[in-house]
Amino acid sequence: MRTEEVYRKTKETEVKVQVNLDGEGKANISSGVPFLDHMLTSLATHSLIDITASVKGDLVHHMVEDLAIGLGEALNKALATREGVTRFGNAAAPMDCSLAFAAVDLVKRPYFVINLKLKGKKVENMPTEDINHFFESFATSLQANIHIFVEYGSNDHHKAEAATKALALSLRQAITLDPRRKGVPSSKGVI
Repeated sequence: MRTEEVYRKTKETEVKVQVNLDGEGKANISSGVPFLDHMLTSLATHSLIDITASVKGDLVHHMVEDLAIGLGEALNKALATREGVTRFGNAAAPMDCSLAFAAVDLVKRPYFVINLKLKGKKVENMPTEDINHFFESFATSLQANIHIFVEYGSNDHHKAEAATKALALSLRQAITLDPRRKGVPSSKGVI
């Protein structure tokens, strides 16, 4: 079973994350930031990764960042050597007025391009810069190449949610075990 737990404690935050890559999409999220809880619940639901996560901390920015780091680390550890996985995933996801695209490569070379086209200063109770930072920190700690962009949309909530769903669908593809795959999915023989 591809499961992992991460516990991270700093002077600013305390984070606990558990993941099951072969789950049913169950989520138990407690961040103190309702829109972040909403995003992570959506990520779990559509990726079919079971996620249990909690964070306590001093500032919203620190809690968002450290939860993203903890989640990325847990997924990275659960993927281990990445043997047998599909490795790549991509998806489009609409959310009412918005359309988002995401592409994932579980290559162990962190890189990200995020363009959510958020216009306001906050989405619900979460600063928009922290939404972008969540995806960036997640990509880095997962050691993945992640590109997410919103093609269009007039509502920031819908843009962020469409982006989360597109990422979830991309991850679902990328982490799936390919029964024909022997070893790691790389012509180099290593990832």
